[in-house]
Amino acid sequence: MEQRRFSGKGHWYHETQTNHRSDEVLPLVPEAANVDDRFLLDLALPEEITAACENWLHPARTLCGLLFPLRVQVSRLHTLSAYDRLSTALTVAQACGVQRLCNHYAALLTPLPGPDSSRESNRRLAQLTQYARQLTCSPNIIDAKAQQQLDEVGLTMYDIVLLNQIIGFIGFQARVVALFQAMLGQPVRWLPGHHIQPHTEPSVCPGAWQSFLPEVELRFASARQMESLVRWQSTAPLQNVSAVLSHEPRVLDCMGEILTNGFNDAGRYPLNNDSVKSAIELLNQSPDRFSAAQFTPLLSAGIAVEQAVTLLAWRAFCGWLDRLHIALRAGE
Repeated sequence: MEQRRFSGKGHWYHETQTNHRSDEVLPLVPEAANVDDRFLLDLALPEEITAACENWLHPARTLCGLLFPLRVQVSRLHTLSAYDRLSTALTVAQACGVQRLCNHYAALLTPLPGPDSSRESNRRLAQLTQYARQLTCSPNIIDAKAQQQLDEVGLTMYDIVLLNQIIGFIGFQARVVALFQAMLGQPVRWLPGHHIQPHTEPSVCPGAWQSFLPEVELRFASARQMESLVRWQSTAPLQNVSAVLSHEPRVLDCMGEILTNGFNDAGRYPLNNDSVKSAIELLNQSPDRFSAAQFTPLLSAGIAVEQAVTLLAWRAFCGWLDRLHIALRAGE
């Protein structure tokens, strides 16, 4: 896969065809791969903000290492390669329009060898890219057909759980980075580019929820899976999905820690303020357009900066969780 910058286009073009001449392809910002903080991508935050958010930033940073390790060992049950994971991450970053993320994941992806150029490999990669973009931008169109197409290109149950976690997590990361850049008065999109279509809000139907994937079977579950399942199955926002997400228990644990360590009390924050509603709506639908123009009115309304950050980050987390409910629910 190759990242190209076309004249007059200040954005990454993410091809779904493979390119084996990776030594000839250089990312636009190669230094973006080298960061100390893989979640915030070395954004320099005030110490008081970092301290106030550390409880949920720490597991978020841990997730970067779990979802995108330096080396990925593929197997019959776990087929998502490092290339697949970073390619998916770049697709979501592009769909969100957050330039810092695009630079980072493109720089990590570029040196990796892509899959072979067979029709099957290209179809698989194209399906991963299409699914990632759909779940990111138009989650409500994910249905039984979209789920079946993942199975048709050879994704296993573990792959599907991990793929959806990657998509949801990068969407969360993009919005958090956009939020902090707005707080610092920095633009989210550094270069002008094509118009990015606003994302539709995930719509999770109330009532009974059932996954199209099998839950972890207690008689076959590993000790690690059982520990994770017991830990999170009674946590309200994770209650429905924990039995499926515990197929990847370390990822579920980090997600649960982000929720309980950072956003457990976020529901009590004001949501009826017009400035709050406007900021949440734009951050969810168009993170690339979120700026100080949306963040500053929250402070003017008397909301403390730490509270404003927590509230908006929590709503970004809700978008991740809602997408998991949509992606994993049994289709009609």
